[in-house]
Amino acid sequence: MRLVVVGNGMAGSRLVSEVRARAKDVKITVFGAEAWQPYNRVLLSNVVAGTSSPDQVRLLDSRWYADHGVTARLGVAVTAIDRDCQTVVAADGTREPYDVLVLATGSEPVVPPIPGVERATAFRTLDDCERIREAAESARSAVVVGGGLLGIEAARGLAGRGVPVTLLHLAGHLMERQLDEEAGLILRETLGALGVAIRTGVTVSAIRERHVELAGGELIDADLVVLACGVRPVVGLARDAGLEVERGVVVDDELRTDDPSIFAIGECAQHAGLVYGLVAPGWEQASVVADLVTGADKGARYRGSRLVTRLKARSVELAAMGETQLTEDEAEIVRFSHRHKGTYRKLVIRDGRLVGAILLGETSAVGTLTQLFDRGGPLPGDRTGLLFPDLAGMGGAAVADSPTRMPDSARVCQCNNVTKGQIRACWESGARNVEAVAAATRATTGCGSCRDAVEGIVGWLCEQEGVSA
Repeated sequence: MRLVVVGNGMAGSRLVSEVRARAKDVKITVFGAEAWQPYNRVLLSNVVAGTSSPDQVRLLDSRWYADHGVTARLGVAVTAIDRDCQTVVAADGTREPYDVLVLATGSEPVVPPIPGVERATAFRTLDDCERIREAAESARSAVVVGGGLLGIEAARGLAGRGVPVTLLHLAGHLMERQLDEEAGLILRETLGALGVAIRTGVTVSAIRERHVELAGGELIDADLVVLACGVRPVVGLARDAGLEVERGVVVDDELRTDDPSIFAIGECAQHAGLVYGLVAPGWEQASVVADLVTGADKGARYRGSRLVTRLKARSVELAAMGETQLTEDEAEIVRFSHRHKGTYRKLVIRDGRLVGAILLGETSAVGTLTQLFDRGGPLPGDRTGLLFPDLAGMGGAAVADSPTRMPDSARVCQCNNVTKGQIRACWESGARNVEAVAAATRATTGCGSCRDAVEGIVGWLCEQEGVSA
């Protein structure tokens, strides 16, 4: 079988490795518009901050393709799909036939149509990071436009390099899709203490030589301007080929398009009306498609993903999941706020089950809440222990952040769907440290936020057996 994958980002590269793990006889060709080896886009803020190098965020070793019999066309974009001949046409004029085609074209940054926008740098790719880092070396001031996840991570990264930075956001509070107003306010104050000046409810009207101009004429100093105004799915290739496209490329539960030989996964795919912008759904989709195209599991189906958003900014702990915007009239809300300490915790409960949560500041309860959110199981009657795991055993509900309490079914790594039981089995097979567990299960290789939990489980297992980690 000839498999062609268009897109070598986090979803496309994961699909290639998943297929090869299941079948050695599939002929795989992958096209990547970027010349880089696939890398972890989630960790790009670390590259901007200077805490990680480009090599440290790679997903695959440079020899992986050759060692696994995969043809990789890096730096070569696909420009057309000939569905009649089942062939893709590349920018260099070559044609590659396929039996199965998977679109993993991802998304592209939204660039606002304002005067001078060409002076700004979007924050999306490793090349963007290199440009931002070079400019930051001499910049006396920087502006980041966009107060969503990427904008906050970019601003924090620049501040960590010692560059005075102002974050501008159109909405009334930061991360308005994931956070309520109070959480947005506390996050703003936390970032302010770390050197990020924040202006919300403002509109950028132009980018000047050394300034950003706001609606109304106010000028803000900026030698460096970074755009993080959101992303949109890259669907032009699919649309030109006559596939059904709405916001993304429309797929069914098998992740097939309306052409049965073409699949779509990741940020370009629209399933059940939703386009997911996080890594975990793309990797879940890659696993389903790998099962189907190799025949490893012909009954594999994608049923959607339950999203947990983690902010990857140094000295800022934030997790948000599910329906965080419901009101007291729509759900039971349990909330704790301590602005002075930068702490905010909120549970959204409906029919006795957790449907949403926000944890800002110390987030020790995130493991337990994620388990409850994933499983949709009933909650204890006393909610206190869910917000304050340190009170467990003192009148609060018992929680499962400790490895000793965590059931084997608990999902530890959200990005790679790795359970405590899988980590235990891996340890019993000889993996005695986090690096060995990561190599065997991929835990910690997504957003990295589960590393502490994995270390805790490995350490606990070693302690139980009296061996060295």
